[in-house]
Amino acid sequence: MSLSQALSAALSGLQATQSGLSIVASNVANAQTPGYIRKSATQVATTLGDTGIGVQVTAVNRALDTFVQSQLQTETSGGAYADLRAQLYDQLQTVYGTPGSSNTLETVFNNFTSAVQALSTSPDQSSARTAVVSAAQSLTQQLNGMTSDIQGMRSDAEQGLSQAVSQANSAMQQIAAINQQLASTSGSNATTATLLDQRDSYISQLSQLMDVKVVPTDNNQVNVFTNSGVQLVGAQASTLSFDAKGTLSTTSQWSADPNQRSVGTITLAGPNGGSIDLIANKAIRSGQIAAYLEMRDQVLPQAQAQLDQIAAAMSSALSDTTTAGTAVSSGAQSGFDVDIGNLSAGNTVQIGYTENATGKQKSVTIVRVDDPKALPLPASSDPNNKVIGIDFSAGTASVAAQLNAALGATGLQFSNTTGTTLRVLDDGAANKIDVSSVSATATATSLTSGSAQLPLFTDGSIPYTGAITAAGAQSAGLAGRITVNSALVADPSRLVVYQTSPLTASGDTTRPNFIYNQLTSASLAYSPSGGIGTAASPYNGTLTSYLQQVISQQSDAASAADNLKQGQDIVVNSLQQRLNDSSGVNVDTEMSNLLSLQTAYSANARVMTTVTDLLNQLLQMAT
Repeated sequence: MSLSQALSAALSGLQATQSGLSIVASNVANAQTPGYIRKSATQVATTLGDTGIGVQVTAVNRALDTFVQSQLQTETSGGAYADLRAQLYDQLQTVYGTPGSSNTLETVFNNFTSAVQALSTSPDQSSARTAVVSAAQSLTQQLNGMTSDIQGMRSDAEQGLSQAVSQANSAMQQIAAINQQLASTSGSNATTATLLDQRDSYISQLSQLMDVKVVPTDNNQVNVFTNSGVQLVGAQASTLSFDAKGTLSTTSQWSADPNQRSVGTITLAGPNGGSIDLIANKAIRSGQIAAYLEMRDQVLPQAQAQLDQIAAAMSSALSDTTTAGTAVSSGAQSGFDVDIGNLSAGNTVQIGYTENATGKQKSVTIVRVDDPKALPLPASSDPNNKVIGIDFSAGTASVAAQLNAALGATGLQFSNTTGTTLRVLDDGAANKIDVSSVSATATATSLTSGSAQLPLFTDGSIPYTGAITAAGAQSAGLAGRITVNSALVADPSRLVVYQTSPLTASGDTTRPNFIYNQLTSASLAYSPSGGIGTAASPYNGTLTSYLQQVISQQSDAASAADNLKQGQDIVVNSLQQRLNDSSGVNVDTEMSNLLSLQTAYSANARVMTTVTDLLNQLLQMAT
């Protein structure tokens, strides 16, 4: 080997060693940097013919296990979803309070029933009457406050979605920008490795917000999709938009129809035009965004529906008066007469009948609906219990005509015999059906109606009758509006006095006993909108039992959310440790590499020094 070849070989060795030292220094400096992948250099001998004349660094490689990285990205989405969901459930638990404490709904309800029980033993004591009113006000305030807290959580989720969408856009834009930079680089050099690390970091940020799938393409670029197949990033980034609505209320609901939607939705606009509603298409299935959506649109509305059911059942249980129809016959037909003149919007007529061919017991619930835009009512999922809404505005004869048109096929026949009396008959000689019962349920709106029923609770300043309008059922959001009847607050004696002529005796226990029994013993039906019971089999039970069901369900849901979080945390931490073990920096190993590089550097430097000395000697000899 000539001196010039030796000098060239030593110089290339020094250059390769310097590259290696730079990589080791970078590895050690970033040993604790999250997301940093250990780097190493690939060295290849250079030759001239069959003679080696040096060494060259051809690539800077990342020690990356792509399979573990892909798993970690998937589980990161699940972990972020589970963590945020558990956090939000913990917040919801604070709304319900610690069981047994003085500020829980169950405790406040029990205080109310205890005050009513005390009134039933001392109805003539003004202090007992005042105590009932005070306890009732505490109960309504508790329901009002819980509603405010739940809607506050929904508003926070709306704000969280807005921030998450902004963060997702930033991450997607950075991924696209790095894709473009990588497209203009060649080979695997230090710059490329650094860009890949940066892109992985942004993909990790994006995976915390939503579920992602990363597909590698040419020139170290990647395409990023949701697991549902919607492309987020390619050569360019798509753009997410969120039309936040700010403060939400009990009437704020998501809908695929923009005219009915009153909460924000997430729209993705592609770089080449076109857009898609990610919520309507169920495109986001995990990550923080999915957790926010689930809480805003499902969990919290269901919690609100449970409170509304308690408020509605409590109000109706004390104010609803059911009157049985009077048995009548007309030739071969038989049935009942029932007065519907005192029904308010939302009040009902119940009909029970038997299909003689099958022996099945069936029922019809007729609902007074004063808003024609709300008709027809949604069909009942129970084939044996038909619910039909009827417009009462044109009088009883019109009601009968509407019912004949709607229910004539069943064999039921309706007529208006006189005044506000509705007659319900079977089909007589045809003997397809037999009518077994007819009754009407009306809301007592007066404190001195002559019966034990009373409108103790009202919907703001109006009676609660269960009315249904195009805007929805009156029960929706009732827990936030329920209050104690202002007339009762002004005159608590009406808790005992239920008629003025003749005047109810001050020691009469009729009304106090009725209130107590309805609150503690009456079996009531609850809408499945609260997640307890089903449409085909609604939950029936006392107010106390339903309240306990609500508390138990919320506690179980919070516990399940925490268990999911703990399990997901274990998975994510395990995968992160596996990635760290295979791709992270081991300082001891790097120090060993450093010693080897220092030795190589010294050897190459010695060769250069020797060659330099020899060249100097040759020059001296030549002169």
